[in-house]
Amino acid sequence: MKYKSIIISKKGGPEILQIIENEFRTLKEDEVLVKIEACGIGGTDIIMRYWNYPGTPKIPFVPGYEIVGVVQEIGINVRNIKIGDRVGALTLFGGYSEYIYLNQEHLIKVPQLVDSAEAAVVILNYTSAYQMMKKIAKVKEGDHILITGASGGVGSALLDIGMLENLKLYGTASLEKHEALKQFGAFLIDYKTQDFVEIIRKEIPKGLDFVFDGIGEGNIRKSYEVLRKGGVLVEYGYSLKSFTYFVKTILSLLSGIPKGTKAKGYGISASYKMNKKPIQEDIIKLLGLLEEGKIHPLIFKRMPILKAAEANTLLESGKVTGNIVLVGE
Repeated sequence: MKYKSIIISKKGGPEILQIIENEFRTLKEDEVLVKIEACGIGGTDIIMRYWNYPGTPKIPFVPGYEIVGVVQEIGINVRNIKIGDRVGALTLFGGYSEYIYLNQEHLIKVPQLVDSAEAAVVILNYTSAYQMMKKIAKVKEGDHILITGASGGVGSALLDIGMLENLKLYGTASLEKHEALKQFGAFLIDYKTQDFVEIIRKEIPKGLDFVFDGIGEGNIRKSYEVLRKGGVLVEYGYSLKSFTYFVKTILSLLSGIPKGTKAKGYGISASYKMNKKPIQEDIIKLLGLLEEGKIHPLIFKRMPILKAAEANTLLESGKVTGNIVLVGE
């Protein structure tokens, strides 16, 4: 019996994603075999295809940053997890597959009644957003914040969590995406036709408490301009446009922080490798909020796992609001 996975076969666009067949193997003592129900796709998956993303295996390898699935087999040393359990994991890679082998230390139990696709979104995008808001920025009720790229997976999660935290929310997104984002109660700005600096200075003359920026390059200077004295710019995973764009973004960050403001960065993979426990605790907390109906992940489209190339093409089109999730049979 065999199962299928999607591999990055070489550097390039979505067309380099290939379907392969794998033989099932014997479990290691601490391993669990999981049948995947859902795997999110995002900007990191795109970066892995084009560049050498830190910590990934040598090509060819299976991408896929987070999964939700059902336990099929367990190793002899596995404790507190049994066959039939619904579990999730921040995998960093390996999720574009019908099955995955994972060490038990990476697995978190997922409530039975939550939607698999929504749970997968929580594991990566909502946990990233929550960590940035609560651990990096340490927001408090009533803070005024701007989220650039608010229509993305992490951007929409920041809006949702910000609404739950009773923050005053501002977000940039193209006009055609505003309707889907209205549910989060943010003041939305069309970045294509409006200058967010001009608008926010008019709305909040004293400046914002925080800007969460996932765009980079020229957005960095504009973000500093709308911060109050003592305000903080939080930078996270940039969209991949080109190597030149990436270099310009880094140079913008290194060119100096305006007096009276601060800048902080966040990356969940580095944090997870350093100490997975706080992240897993936050995942459990967020899955609880999902079960209670207190957060509402925005799913743009669900696509079969073996259609990962098509899903990546759609993601790169810029037409997605929220998240695309790969789902198993």
